[in-house]
Amino acid sequence: MATIGHNNLNAKLVLLGDMGAGKSSLVLRFVKGQFLEFQESTIGAAFFSQTLAVNDATVKFEIWDTAGQERYHSLAPMYYRGAAAAIIVYDITSSDSFSRAKKWVQELQKQGNPNMVMALAGSKSDLEDKRDVTAEEARVYAEENGLFFMETSAKSAANVNDVFYEIAKRLPRAQPAQNPAGMVLVDRPAEGSRAASCCS
Repeated sequence: MATIGHNNLNAKLVLLGDMGAGKSSLVLRFVKGQFLEFQESTIGAAFFSQTLAVNDATVKFEIWDTAGQERYHSLAPMYYRGAAAAIIVYDITSSDSFSRAKKWVQELQKQGNPNMVMALAGSKSDLEDKRDVTAEEARVYAEENGLFFMETSAKSAANVNDVFYEIAKRLPRAQPAQNPAGMVLVDRPAEGSRAASCCS
């Protein structure tokens, strides 16, 4: 879920997709600015966090990069349950990967948070000569299913940050005043910044 403090939003984000689709490369490029030509398969899930300034708010993403192997599929609900956002990743050079991404979208539509912001990311856009899934096919599918769509390349960094910024912009801004009595949302200032003093 997304929780809000004084213009500080914490949002759980999950990456889902087939093994080898490029999930880990996408998040590694976003969080650390790195690209590894040979990325080892994720076992279970990996956790990252990254903070973005968007408009008048600071968004701290708590990112769960899930394993794509079928044997880990049963663990996925643990990671997407309560998530404010999801990036479903497929490899533009693999129609099988795109089919698998569609299955993830269906699962999230049935079992995920109904207000979840969902992005469809076609990875490896630098491999245009090996393309197997057209951008138009993916765009139409995304529009029909309420997702926004971007093609990305962790190798060249194309659109990587853009996907996360677009999600941050689309996150619903909760209204703290409407919280039920007894619920306290903790305001954690962004790292390196100090909380504003009261009554200034």
